[in-house]
Amino acid sequence: MGKVAWGFTSSIDGFIAGPGHDMAWFDALEPLPPGLTGRMAEAVGVIISGRNGYDAAKAQQDEREGATAEAYGGAWSGTEFILTHRPEELAGDPTVTALNCDVAEAVRRAREIAGEQDVQIISADIARQALEHGLIDELQVFVAPVMLGDGIRIFDFPGGRRYDWELTGIIAGAERSFGRTYRPKRAARQ
Repeated sequence: MGKVAWGFTSSIDGFIAGPGHDMAWFDALEPLPPGLTGRMAEAVGVIISGRNGYDAAKAQQDEREGATAEAYGGAWSGTEFILTHRPEELAGDPTVTALNCDVAEAVRRAREIAGEQDVQIISADIARQALEHGLIDELQVFVAPVMLGDGIRIFDFPGGRRYDWELTGIIAGAERSFGRTYRPKRAARQ
């Protein structure tokens, strides 16, 4: 069985998207070596996304280019779950499967479909919920040399919550983008 990974690229100041889910800043990311994005995409069988990100991507589809227009810059194909309380509104989009369930059920279903491949969570809010349930096996981090000052934070937990991570690898070829993988070390008690 594959792992459940939370992968993201962030700004230096900790945002995965600008205000309104803006991704125009993504071009500041250091170039990745040829083939790396494709190899990473091949490992993923199912992506779990959130409704806000889905809506923003649809609204910005004429503005987004390259790496942000589609998952893994178009190198990925598979099943994408969109978690939403209004799944009927996405019934006309054959490219996604809308689910109205909690994150644990979404991950369970995703693992069934992914089989030996990974499940990739690309929503900060869904990843936070998955962390609370102990469902994240790996954290995949890239950092772009840009500061946004506002937007969607990597991790936002009102009142604070600590999660410790242990470095498991440096992604070859992505050293300039601080490409790293981590596994959960422990959740600190509050």
